[in-house]
Amino acid sequence: MFKVATILLSASLCSLSASAEDSIIRLSSQHSVSKTADQFVTTIQEKGFNVFARVDHKANAEKVGMELRPTQVVIFGNPKVGTKLMQCSQEVAIDLPQKALIYEDKQGKTWIAYNNPMYLKDRHGMKGCDQVLAKINGVLNNLASQAASN
Repeated sequence: MFKVATILLSASLCSLSASAEDSIIRLSSQHSVSKTADQFVTTIQEKGFNVFARVDHKANAEKVGMELRPTQVVIFGNPKVGTKLMQCSQEVAIDLPQKALIYEDKQGKTWIAYNNPMYLKDRHGMKGCDQVLAKINGVLNNLASQAASN
């Protein structure tokens, strides 16, 4: 009986943990934040994405005398894809253009993170965009994986 209770408790904790993580997808990088961000920008530009901004939060923190581990955000998009999403639900525009967060955690590990497209679907009640969202999910995973491993 104890074994069954332990298994059920573990399963429920795992599902709670998984659902809390669903809105953001994270991939570990074998490179520094700066190199991962550089590679990400290069990769997305090669694929025809617009890079609207690159924000270095660590540098901004230093300007006001504060400390922050390396943290950068790349804001990017493709109007052909973003427009399709907004046609399904115009409120998704608040989450566009897409953003990639590249940061160093407390252990010194570099991560690249981005919004899960399926989270955006749920958040904005999007209907009729499943194919577009599935494609976006694959493309984002591919782009992040390339930046993290090259």
